[in-house]
Amino acid sequence: MNCALETRDRAELLVAYSFRKLDAARAALVEEHLAGCEACREVVRGQRAAWDALDLWEAEPVSADFNRRLYQRIEAQVTWRDRLLAPLRPLGFHRGLPLAAAACLVLVAGAMLDHTAAPPPKSASGVSRVAVVESLRPDQVVEALDEMQELSRFNDLMKPEPAPESRM
Repeated sequence: MNCALETRDRAELLVAYSFRKLDAARAALVEEHLAGCEACREVVRGQRAAWDALDLWEAEPVSADFNRRLYQRIEAQVTWRDRLLAPLRPLGFHRGLPLAAAACLVLVAGAMLDHTAAPPPKSASGVSRVAVVESLRPDQVVEALDEMQELSRFNDLMKPEPAPESRM
């Protein structure tokens, strides 16, 4: 038998031997190999020591209110947005921030859409023959609607949460 550490299957065979899960014939083959291979004997000793330690280990009992505390922690998990805005909360920015963001969006959109065009040329009679039509590209409308929807979601997230009730 070649050294069991050379291949994965043979290493698994050593682990099974250490756990006493081999039939008598295969266990005899492994024992014959162990008589001449110090490296494999060391692996078996280590495996048996680990299994023996696990057999002796006893887990601490779970406290009676473990489930309640676990579910409270799960419910209290903070989103990345809350973590991002946490430094601003003591300053009181969290209430007016969505409104300020919406106002900035409206100002930026207005500045982008407001362009001063040269007056249309006039004909010899003084009547303007060119009609100026202001239009928006469809992608501008879609972007504005997406931003408004995101601001609405942000506003919903920023609503103050009710104070937790104390349970006895």
